[in-house]
Amino acid sequence: MNKRFTRAAARAVLCGALVASLAGCVEMAVGTAVLGTLAATDRRTFGAQTEDKAIVFKGETRIPNIVGNAGHVNVTAFNRKVLLTGEVRDEQMKAAVEREVAAIEGVQSVVNDLAVMLPSSFASRSNDTLITGKVKASFVDAKDLYANAIKVVTERGEVYLMGRVTEREGQRAADLVRTIGGVTKVVKVFEYISEDDLRQLTRTSDTAQSGQTQSGQAR
Repeated sequence: MNKRFTRAAARAVLCGALVASLAGCVEMAVGTAVLGTLAATDRRTFGAQTEDKAIVFKGETRIPNIVGNAGHVNVTAFNRKVLLTGEVRDEQMKAAVEREVAAIEGVQSVVNDLAVMLPSSFASRSNDTLITGKVKASFVDAKDLYANAIKVVTERGEVYLMGRVTEREGQRAADLVRTIGGVTKVVKVFEYISEDDLRQLTRTSDTAQSGQTQSGQAR
């Protein structure tokens, strides 16, 4: 499966996700070949991916008990590192949210970037969704980045980037984001790996894709 197809497939998935977020719940069928390709570019282990989902679920379940209607908190997890963004009533609430999330099993660290202010408006959040879509599309278009290796979170025009990347990839991604209209700030929350690590991950990914292709042909 060549890189051109990978980028085309990724763009199709990203566009579908953006439409779904703006227009409501939209069912979308995605072929197993596309899912396999995208999954192969995620640089977390399968165990870490599963644990990240559990962390987000637990955080989103517990935080409303602390915040109620006095705030708006987003929980994002990548490789057991948690990013907290959004708005809370005061510093006490901000600290309480961090303590609750830090106590969740599997969490290794917490980046608390909650702002003490009134909750953002629906219009602001919709604009953030559009910015996130543009950022992801720019990563797909870039020939030197793997879009699915970077998680994008946008809050009040500020773009947060998470993922396992090299210093080169991280800087390239940040530079791309700064060219997008509406972005007010770029925050890198990356876990850096070496170029040797990247080559090893790429070889592993290529092997997995080759195995999927051969399996499909065998059927």
